[in-house]
Amino acid sequence: MFEVFDWLEMTWIGQTIRESLWLFPVIEAVHLLALAVLGGAVLIVDLRLLGVGIQTSTPAEVAQRAQPILILGIVGLLSTGIPLFLSEAIKCYYNQSFWVKMIGLSLILLFTFTWRKRYLSSATSLTVENLGKMTAAVSMGMWFLVAAAGRWIGFS
Repeated sequence: MFEVFDWLEMTWIGQTIRESLWLFPVIEAVHLLALAVLGGAVLIVDLRLLGVGIQTSTPAEVAQRAQPILILGIVGLLSTGIPLFLSEAIKCYYNQSFWVKMIGLSLILLFTFTWRKRYLSSATSLTVENLGKMTAAVSMGMWFLVAAAGRWIGFS
């Protein structure tokens, strides 16, 4: 697997970013902005599931309105995260925080587009049950784990 990471780092994208004085910080800034967009979309829905925030709409309605912003955030994160990874793939290979982030990201994306989406499509009442609160807690906790692990990559 090391050979694959080595090859990825040596791609022209990785080399260009690594050799540029300003590309990495600019891409990382956009990456963090995309994280803020995604975080806003997740929080507005999950806080509604916890009974905080928008009380005049059902969780399903809030989720439906937040869905395009959620997708925009994910697309932004992936389109900036991949080039960032390519610029330091070998560092990531040895970095435990990177692996925590990748496993966590896989799990939370699966959770978001299966369980959470299914639950939200059926949440048509203004009241939220315990299952909705647990769904929100898992969602916020996992997204926080992914963001924290991603941030820690730069420090470890």
